Amino acid sequence: MTVEKVDAALADFDAYFDRLFASPDAASDGKVKLLLFLADREPDSSLTWCPDCNVAEPVIYERLEEALQGRDAVLLRAYVGDKPTWRDPAHPWTVDPRFGLKGVPTLIRWEDGAAAARLGDDEAHLKDKVDALLCTSGGN
Repeated sequence: MTVEKVDAALADFDAYFDRLFASPDAASDGKVKLLLFLADREPDSSLTWCPDCNVAEPVIYERLEEALQGRDAVLLRAYVGDKPTWRDPAHPWTVDPRFGLKGVPTLIRWEDGAAAARLGDDEAHLKDKVDALLCTSGGN
């Protein structure tokens, strides 16, 4: 199993999303497709400004290794920006109906051109919930 981790910011997200999730090649590659929306990292550490992200992120990576049971995956880590950017009610990912973010972290399993399963900031750190999201699939 390989997990391809790709990092994107607001400025370059659409290009990565289109290539990895929306292109005809991506639709037929058989990979589990995951979006992980996170707070930006603090410049002086490896941690984000969001405590919930700092708790959930290692749990998600650990569960990826076990729960996918040999299937290949792509994980697009989308960084929402600094705290003032994220708090803007017009943040692109809160108003985009494909994502409708309400908090970070948010983990989304993407299938057939839409969000098939989602864990918000209140669940993304729970191993059993992450396992359930990773193992739920209409196409794999």
